[in-house]
Amino acid sequence: MIYNALKLAHVLSIIVWIGGMVFTHFFLRPAAQELEPPQRVRLLHGVLQRFLGTVAIAIVVVLTSGLGMIGVVSIGSGGAFSMPLQWTIMAALGIVMMAIFAYIYFAPLDRLEQAVAASDWSAGSQALARIRTWVGLNLLIGVVIVAQTLLI
Repeated sequence: MIYNALKLAHVLSIIVWIGGMVFTHFFLRPAAQELEPPQRVRLLHGVLQRFLGTVAIAIVVVLTSGLGMIGVVSIGSGGAFSMPLQWTIMAALGIVMMAIFAYIYFAPLDRLEQAVAASDWSAGSQALARIRTWVGLNLLIGVVIVAQTLLI
């Protein structure tokens, strides 16, 4: 029962993270390109602040639920637990995704916030381009994790 609750929290958090990246990358950003730079940069700044704050919470849930599931299985194995390769790959790639998130949150998002505060739309657009690149990479890694989890 506890394993299933942890797995549900884990999967829902991942859905929020990957689904938010898909929405922002493929739907919101292209639609926002029709706006003038001041409106586009402000809009995407507001969206990214909210989304990345939510992702930070999702990461905490993913980490705690993932470790909790490993613990439940380990305890249930009576000490004969060996983490499956599939889980190891998922965990390693998940940590890479979290590192990329931390970079986005503390570097280009900070530059975007400074650009918006200074009404420097060119710098804001550059920060958004950098964020877009890293989000695209994180999205690719997330899809690989999901695919390897379902296909192996």
